[in-house]
Amino acid sequence: MREVTIYTDGACSGNPGPGGWGAILMAGDKRKEISGGEKHTTNNRMELQAVIEALNRLKQPCAVKVYSDSAYLVNCFQQNWISGWIRKGWKNSKGQLVENQDLWKALLDLMNIHKVEYIKVKGHSDNEFNNRCDELARAAIKAMLAAK
Repeated sequence: MREVTIYTDGACSGNPGPGGWGAILMAGDKRKEISGGEKHTTNNRMELQAVIEALNRLKQPCAVKVYSDSAYLVNCFQQNWISGWIRKGWKNSKGQLVENQDLWKALLDLMNIHKVEYIKVKGHSDNEFNNRCDELARAAIKAMLAAK
């Protein structure tokens, strides 16, 4: 199974507000940067969208390490929140409907194809790939705002 490393980040100008996401996919000596955004969204949605978009670019099942500064994303899988949500009919520990279900479900579908491991990185520190993803996400927001 091919090994792929993915770095992702999401950003929002206001929360909610215009949002952007960025990702870097790396396999062997190949590297690809992708980004995009939405006019009205949240930071958490952009964090999830970045991973979904990156995994969607993979042409075959892969063993993937996803590096993200989003505790929301990483903790969901490292602390297995997702199993509890599914068991409780997509309700959280407070009995409320889980937010962003559409994106969580899309992500789970992709995780049925790829073997995905999530790794937390410190945001806005000295990680060049995380910093680059942040630049890509913010550039996507600027491009969207400029296109208005």
